[in-house]
Amino acid sequence: MSLKRVFKQSALRVAMIGVISGAALGAAGLAEAGSVSILETGSSLLYPLFNLWQPVYTKENPGVQLTTASTGSGTGQAQSMQGLAQIGASDAYLSGAQMKQHPSMLNIPMAISSQMVNYNVPGLNGDHLKLSGPVLADIYAGKVTMWNDPAIAKMNPGVKLPAHKIVAIHRTDGSGDTFIFTQYLSDSTPWWSDKYSYGTSVSWAPVQGNIGAVGNPGMVDALKNNPYSVAYIGVSFKKQIMDDHLGEARIENKAGHFVLPEIRNVKAAAAAMVPKTPADQRISLIFAPGAESYPIINYEYALVDSHQPSAEMSAALKKLLSWAISSNGGNAEHFMKSVNFVALPPSVVKQSTAQIDKIHA
Repeated sequence: MSLKRVFKQSALRVAMIGVISGAALGAAGLAEAGSVSILETGSSLLYPLFNLWQPVYTKENPGVQLTTASTGSGTGQAQSMQGLAQIGASDAYLSGAQMKQHPSMLNIPMAISSQMVNYNVPGLNGDHLKLSGPVLADIYAGKVTMWNDPAIAKMNPGVKLPAHKIVAIHRTDGSGDTFIFTQYLSDSTPWWSDKYSYGTSVSWAPVQGNIGAVGNPGMVDALKNNPYSVAYIGVSFKKQIMDDHLGEARIENKAGHFVLPEIRNVKAAAAAMVPKTPADQRISLIFAPGAESYPIINYEYALVDSHQPSAEMSAALKKLLSWAISSNGGNAEHFMKSVNFVALPPSVVKQSTAQIDKIHA
């Protein structure tokens, strides 16, 4: 399916979905529901978007108290499954084992994001160094330890790389960013898949000098404060990376091209993968085919229990989530641009709407 077909379908189709959902929610008498408190917690990559949504949505819906918290995708997953939070924000969908234990959980895409690979190499932060999955795997496994290693030099001809040790920074909390980064390493590097695999937490190689950090803010701080370091960071923190004058790498995609996480490259990858999205929307968008495809993109998920304790909570969640995925609401261009996300294409809006409709008391 072409990029144009996936992302530029009629605005009328999206509008009709919004009208249908709005009518259904109106029929539920949500306006009369009274005050409802909703807790969203989890992904530090998705948090900036929820944080932008919160004041806008609560102003329009004064009967809803929406609290947002950046705790990491692992916590978002756990607290939503345990019923401690109404919405678990996660860059990672729930695993088959988790769904078997909690079959009433829904994995609902809110937007499409990407992940940067950033570095702090004095004198080279403006050059967009090229890095590949196999080289990043070697760096995080302690096999490539110097910036002027022949494997890095080969990808960056003409660049004077420093003879300095690489400081690899990883997340220590349960993280969807770790999930998608290690998924890219697994998909591009077979030995990594065999030895480390992927997940919200992995057993990192014990490499002397490497650093652990909590959340995307912690990753940015660690990168800024440690020259010659490298880190994987969610694209919603791109402004901080730019403000701190840190480097952003071109990453090798499945076609062997080195690309940046620019919107057109994220859309190219999404166009290749979105048509494969199943009804339950649990899918990896990593390492998409295509010459322009950026290799580390993903759905940002709201994890919600389909069975809610009251009709009021059920109706409030359905209204909030329907607003969040609407092009006239949370998926509006100004929200997406603020966090460098891509809005859901109409086909995914339709699937997410079908999932939201499953929420009940």
